[in-house]
Amino acid sequence: MSIPTQWTPTHGEPFRPVPYRPPRMPLQESLARAAELRERMDGRRTVRQFSADPVPEQVVRDAVACAATAPSGAHQQPWTFVLVKDPEVRRRIRAAAEEEEQLSYAGRLGEEWLAALRPLGTDEVKPHLTDAPALIVVFQQRYWLGEGGEKRKHYYVDESVGIAVGMLLSALHLSGLAALVHTPSPMRFLSEVLGRPVNEKAFAVIPVGYPADDCQVPDLVRKSLDQVLVEV
Repeated sequence: MSIPTQWTPTHGEPFRPVPYRPPRMPLQESLARAAELRERMDGRRTVRQFSADPVPEQVVRDAVACAATAPSGAHQQPWTFVLVKDPEVRRRIRAAAEEEEQLSYAGRLGEEWLAALRPLGTDEVKPHLTDAPALIVVFQQRYWLGEGGEKRKHYYVDESVGIAVGMLLSALHLSGLAALVHTPSPMRFLSEVLGRPVNEKAFAVIPVGYPADDCQVPDLVRKSLDQVLVEV
């Protein structure tokens, strides 16, 4: 597994602004792009049945690069994305995840949570973790850890990583791939299987691929715009 280049955050340095002058998009083009984006994103679905067909790795890499442009608290970029392609590693992740999920569905989640999940048709069996040709495991960097062991606190980590994951899902969908956000609880096994450092905490496992030929999804209805938007 490759090790990312060490990044040292800026800290306590003076504010150094640079010009930002993006071209203003013509009104009609802006309206057309917004309408197209709305329509395309409305077609996004969470997929649990994946084809074993390989996906273009560069598409996945570009999607992760898009996710890494997300805003973050104090620009600390507190995320690590681990791309898992090795079938044996995916098998180990599935085995550990299903062990935790069996306990959850056997009662650890509680009846109220189980009732909320029932319309989605989920259970403790997680074939998507091995059927999908790739997994992106997202880790939160709870604090910066230097090569010499020095530490520096990160701020708004949950919010920052959550925004990055949302941008990742959008980039994958708009690039023609399907994905699922899987959050087995607890997720400590992911750090162990993937050998992540002590400052990182697993946030989500995202299987990535193409939907299976016989893929089915829950018959869900999204809230309308007037149900989610308040104008003042």
